Amino acid sequence: MVNRELIDALRDAEAVKFGEFELSHGGTSEYYVDKYVFETDPRCLGLIASAFADRIDGEEGRLAGVALGAVPLAAATAVETGDPYVIVRKQAKEYGTGNRIEGELEDGESVVVLEDIATTGQSAIDAVDALRAAGAVVERVLVVVDREEGAEATLAEHGIELESLLTASDLLAGHDR
Repeated sequence: MVNRELIDALRDAEAVKFGEFELSHGGTSEYYVDKYVFETDPRCLGLIASAFADRIDGEEGRLAGVALGAVPLAAATAVETGDPYVIVRKQAKEYGTGNRIEGELEDGESVVVLEDIATTGQSAIDAVDALRAAGAVVERVLVVVDREEGAEATLAEHGIELESLLTASDLLAGHDR
């Protein structure tokens, strides 16, 4: 079922932009979903946290947000669900504790990864690999928008289910460019 309220909120916040954009994986696109717009908009963030909370079945013991973009999503969802979360850095920091994963994580603990946008799925795979290396059990990634450019299949190859609140098709349907 398409979350019309979330689509309207993303559009109202002007998180969907049209033009020519370079994406993080090096490709280009005629549209861009600006995660920093929707993650800093209280209405969008609240709707996302609520929708993520509805999809968390209670079996996952902990949430994980991929730094930097998914950290607000994990924090807001943790408040909504009462579940603790960890932050997964793209690489271990070279100062302080040198951690790649920030926060408490028990060996064998079940974790669901929260992400903002999925294109190729590589950043989610990197986060899952880091969590698994730390002893977590990760089988699912929840994402706000799946750009429908291969992330679902790529994650499936790694034994990870991708579940999105919206797809690019949902978000762009009937939208005047």
